[in-house]
Amino acid sequence: MKIALVGATGFVGSKVLAEALQRGHQVTALARTPSKIAPQAGLTVVQADATDGDLLARTIAGHDAVVSAYNAPRGTDDFGDRYLQGFRTVVDSVKRSGVKRLVVVGGAGSLFVAPGVQLVDTPQFPAEYRTEARAGREALNQIAEERSLDWTFVSPAPLLQPGPRTGRFRLGGDQVLMDGDKPGSISVDDLAVAIVDELEKPRHVQRRFTLAY
Repeated sequence: MKIALVGATGFVGSKVLAEALQRGHQVTALARTPSKIAPQAGLTVVQADATDGDLLARTIAGHDAVVSAYNAPRGTDDFGDRYLQGFRTVVDSVKRSGVKRLVVVGGAGSLFVAPGVQLVDTPQFPAEYRTEARAGREALNQIAEERSLDWTFVSPAPLLQPGPRTGRFRLGGDQVLMDGDKPGSISVDDLAVAIVDELEKPRHVQRRFTLAY
């Protein structure tokens, strides 16, 4: 496949890049700082910001699929607004490009822990991540209304961390996958496996999925 990857230098994006290239796909990596990406076979690197919709649309055109691992700079007072602006620009750019397939990497905060109760709204959710999680929830709400794209929204397990690539994990829908009496975990490498799996064999078109060990 020819895959366009937005946010290719980030915590998740860099692993998706490595996984896709390892499987022999052609990847166009869109990144604010291309110098962070080493040259590799099958890789094209384009300097691009998620707020530049015209450039994104031109670069994405002609690809089979797009993965958005975009995130706004953390630690800013206007993080939520900047994230949603970038998210909307990416979605609009994909639509303008003519590409139909879009996989969006989101967060775990919008997963449900009980009927009508999302993780971000529980007392146990870390306060320092609430703004980011609420922005991710709004992104999911917005893309859920999108009918012109074959989109998928990926919410990893609440505990996303460095770890081995095992290729073995459980898939779920809108509910937190539990590990006994606590929320499950997943390595960022296995998150990348699940994302590229979804690109190769779509199973969650126009819906969200989660994964955990």
